[in-house]
Parts: sequence; structure tokens; C-alpha cells
Amino acid sequence: MPTALITGGSAGLGHALTTALASAGWDVVTDGRDAPRLREATRALGPRVRAIPGDVTDPTHREELVRAATDLGRLDLLVNNASTLGATPMPPVAALELDDLDGAWLTNVVAPLALAQDLLPLLRTSHGVLVNITSDASVEHYAGWGAYAATKAALDHLTLTLGAENPWLAAYAIDPGDMRTAMHQAAFPGEDISDRPLPEAVVPGLLELLRQRPASGRHRVTEFLDAGRVAG
Repeated sequence: MPTALITGGSAGLGHALTTALASAGWDVVTDGRDAPRLREATRALGPRVRAIPGDVTDPTHREELVRAATDLGRLDLLVNNASTLGATPMPPVAALELDDLDGAWLTNVVAPLALAQDLLPLLRTSHGVLVNITSDASVEHYAGWGAYAATKAALDHLTLTLGAENPWLAAYAIDPGDMRTAMHQAAFPGEDISDRPLPEAVVPGLLELLRQRPASGRHRVTEFLDAGRVAG
């Protein structure tokens, strides 16, 4: 059976993708910072999902995730989905607290890189796929998004460089677009974001990406959504 490690599986895109893969017969390791929320979110997903509470910025927690993936015997897919906006309300760069930038850097850049480094041997054995969730903010410039955007731009570069250095690895920086999630709501406090698609609507595009397995690179989910809906 194919296997995956997906960070941030208690809500949003991480939960939607974990649910879809488990339903398709994958064994999935996932995590989340809020233990009760993670337990509740994965309760109905069955024994194929192993949920490990913890924060990806914690090296000890990352070791737990690596051990769990190793216990599966193989790893076909690593999805670094866990992310943070940094301080909210989101300040302009001139007012950005450096400690807040450090926090965003640890979650959005250091943790994904550390997991990729530790799991490359397993991914190599299975000729696996690395998916790092990015954002249009990494290539556009939006007031208030400086810390988040800078970290996602760094993640883009690390992802594509890993792909260049490891030709056997399918390495993707994937922009899922705006979604109706708690994190997106936090970026727009008090605004109605009900017009944004639910994370579940994005999953067919990710599954189609895995099916097509294009060359390593930066992609938008919309590139694959129509084909994914047809295939689904």
C-alpha cells in the first residue's frame, strides 16, 4: 500500500488530503499542535491513519514523525502542509517583530527542510514525491504579508533546489490558492471569506498532480483541477 506523511492534518487542506488518501487505501501519518482537535479530526478515518500530536518546530516531535514513517516500511509522499502566518493582525514589514519572523521561519522553512532531509532515504527507495505547500504570496507582494511571503519564497527555492540536486525526486512547491480555512480567516479578520473554496475542492488537483507526476517545479493546483475532476 502507498504511504504518506502529511503535516497539519487536524484541519484545512492537511485534513482534507489525509481523508482522501486514507479513503483511497493509503497509510498516512499526520500531526497537529492541538492534540484533542487532532484526535477528533482523525477519529473516523480508521487504522490507516496514525495521528501524532505535536509542533513541527520541535525536533523531538519531528523525530516521532520520522520514526512513524519508518515503521510503515516505505514512504511514497511527504507533504509539508503545516504553516503559520506569523503575527496577526499581520504587520507591515517596517513594524515586523524579528522574533515573529523567526517563528514563521522555523515553522514554514526549517521544519519542512528538516523533515525532507530526514526522510530523503525513504523517499529515494520508493522514488517518492515531496510536496511543499506554498502560496502566491511567495511571488507577489501584498501589504502585511511580508513575513509569511518571505518564508514561502524561501521554501520555494529549497524545494526546487532539492529537486535539482536529486533527479529521482519529484519535488513540488504547490500553491493551492485561497481556501476557506481558519488560517485564511485569520489573515482577513472580520471579513466574509465564504466565497473561497473549501480545502476539499483543492484535493482533486493534488491527486491529479500525483498521478501525472510532472517534472519538479512550482505549480498552482488550478493547473491540475479540471483533469483531476475528470479523473475522479
